[in-house]
Amino acid sequence: MASGDLERGGGGSNGKNRANNYYQSSPYHVESTEKQWTSWLVPMFVVANVAVFVVVMYINNCPKNNLGFEGGCVAKFLGRFSFQPLKENPLFGPSSNTLEKLGALEWNKVVQGNQGWRLITCIWLHAGVIHLLANMLSLVFIGIRLEQQFGFVCVGLIYLLSGFGGSILSSLFIQRNISVGASGALFGLLGAMLSELLTNWTIYTNKAAALITLVIIIAINLAVGILPHVDNFAHIGGFLSGFLLGFVLLLRPQFGWVGRQHLPAGARVKSKYKAYQYVFWVIALVLLFVGITVGLVMLFRGENGNDHCSWCHYLSCVPTSKWHCGN
Repeated sequence: MASGDLERGGGGSNGKNRANNYYQSSPYHVESTEKQWTSWLVPMFVVANVAVFVVVMYINNCPKNNLGFEGGCVAKFLGRFSFQPLKENPLFGPSSNTLEKLGALEWNKVVQGNQGWRLITCIWLHAGVIHLLANMLSLVFIGIRLEQQFGFVCVGLIYLLSGFGGSILSSLFIQRNISVGASGALFGLLGAMLSELLTNWTIYTNKAAALITLVIIIAINLAVGILPHVDNFAHIGGFLSGFLLGFVLLLRPQFGWVGRQHLPAGARVKSKYKAYQYVFWVIALVLLFVGITVGLVMLFRGENGNDHCSWCHYLSCVPTSKWHCGN
């Protein structure tokens, strides 16, 4: 968006079909007695995001608040729900001022204004219809299958904590623009898919194919983040948070555990999880706690992540002859 608004690009519009195809041909071996959940939380997240966007557009009220410097409102037949001029917001959405007022992530307000709640509220805001649709389609394709396999508690925690982790990293490195979007949370789900594959490695068939497919999906989506006006730090922070959370929350019992009650008397029963799963669990939990704690301390001390990493800005935008990254 104009006026320094950063969208958290879809987690993504390029990856949603690949993620869906990955799951349709997923090489899981799931024992028949393993519980399959009914997905309701992910659809509720979609409804909540759409509802929030409608409220944002109602408050935005382009016909009343647009001063006409960038042109007239788009889709005027929608009345107060009409969109800002495309020169101001090409994604068919509200103004940056409206997003900022309603909880967009802005470093100055988080740190100087003690408005830490923006680290959460920004996850539920979107820069426009295109931004919203890309993210919600990705959430449906990725999240529903995960919720069916692991339940609403695990998926809900991964979604929210990954979004929170993405907001922390974004605030540390992007301090002159506002940022909105659920993409940090969506990248957290992608990260959790990867760690779930690794920690449950022994129950997979076609492991190499599954790993390569998933890594390609993630790489493509992260590569999109180097375009200007896309908050790739939120993507990276969300991905890392979800990756660690996957080791903690998405463990599967090793093969044979679920059907142990059908074993003959006196048969040796395996432990529920393998030793390496416990090791991953402990390491991931420690890294997650340390990472979030250090990030929050640095953030509220007013530190700029770019002062500690001179090249990290290239992770979010790579200047070319076609565009520049500015600040």
